[in-house]
Amino acid sequence: MKIKDGFAKREIAGSHIVVPVGKTALEFNAMITLNESGAFYWDIFQNDITIDEAVKLILDEYEVEESRARTDVEKFIAMLEENELIE
Repeated sequence: MKIKDGFAKREIAGSHIVVPVGKTALEFNAMITLNESGAFYWDIFQNDITIDEAVKLILDEYEVEESRARTDVEKFIAMLEENELIE
């Protein structure tokens, strides 16, 4: 699974902001603010990746238990699905 095309993530004044670009801006009229881990998750889901692959990347980046990493990834994916941002 991966995040749909048509979004750009930028760091502005220390905050990670995702905005729709191009014709996606006509369909998605909002912006998303991400914390540091959310920005990392956003970046890894720019490519087609499985949950297991995402968990491994998180474990490589952060000192966190696997169960916590998996729970966090599942919550992030749920947010993406709820907002129709994932393919």
